[in-house]
Amino acid sequence: MGRVVVIGATGHIGTYLVPRLVNAGHEVIAVSRGGREPYHPNPQWNAVTRVTADRDAEDAAGTFGARIAALRPDVVIDLICFTAASAGQLVDALRPSRPLLVHCGTIWVHGPALRVPVTEDEPRTAYGEYGTGKAEIEALLHRETLAGGVPAVILHPGHISGPGWPVITPAGNLDPAVWTHLAAGQPLALPDRGLGVLHHVHADDVAQAFELALLRPAAIGASFHVAAGQAMTLRGLAAGVARWFGREPVLDLVGWAEFERRAGAGPAGATREHTDRSITASIDRARQVLGYAPRYSSLDALHEALTWLVAHDQADVGGQRF
Repeated sequence: MGRVVVIGATGHIGTYLVPRLVNAGHEVIAVSRGGREPYHPNPQWNAVTRVTADRDAEDAAGTFGARIAALRPDVVIDLICFTAASAGQLVDALRPSRPLLVHCGTIWVHGPALRVPVTEDEPRTAYGEYGTGKAEIEALLHRETLAGGVPAVILHPGHISGPGWPVITPAGNLDPAVWTHLAAGQPLALPDRGLGVLHHVHADDVAQAFELALLRPAAIGASFHVAAGQAMTLRGLAAGVARWFGREPVLDLVGWAEFERRAGAGPAGATREHTDRSITASIDRARQVLGYAPRYSSLDALHEALTWLVAHDQADVGGQRF
């Protein structure tokens, strides 16, 4: 077992990943800004060394990479890198010791698909700052590995879901009113006939994939999608959620202008960001190389998330059990 440094350790993935690593016998150093605890308490955190670091400030000062290298890791798991410049600084600092680097990407390295399910070998068609930045990091890390430098594995999660934070709803946005409409049998507006696609994944399934990546030398130099076993359409998700409450969804299938009028500009913009991509990500490579086996379907992940949101007064389902 080795020394594993997890950057962004108290976030969505790290909350589940760090206890997994401790249970597996690794020495874990958890790096975070120190402003919050993990989403869920776990006694395994008592065995973890906590390091507080402001990555943005230290990247700007040119010191973050050296600080991570000084921790003498066997593995670095980077959950919060968003630019090639930041990744490059970390890689430069790690190159002398060459620990395994496992990077968290996103399925948004893909734009609108020409073939489905989308495989990791498809040409990158990312757009927008987030997806483009992650695609640039992926290319940098692949070049680094091929050149004999820092060995890297890239994992591309879908829409990370679970208890503890707002998740992407069956309308493709974060509007909590969506849950209320489906629970109460109220009309829910959806654009594009409700056929936009979302590919959720439970945060613990993402953590599973990161843990597996440490044990699979064949994964080095490759990228992997990490998502639920099936993607789902908006109308499919809406039907699944409504049935938790013993009803069928009441859907208003409307054009984009009407959808924006009803949902508001912000939520409608988020929906468009998701449904314009409509990514159905193949997880065959993760299954075959990593041994990845997702425990949660998309609806399972949303059920856990909604249970937490209701319990913490962040979603209103009228007091109904589900």
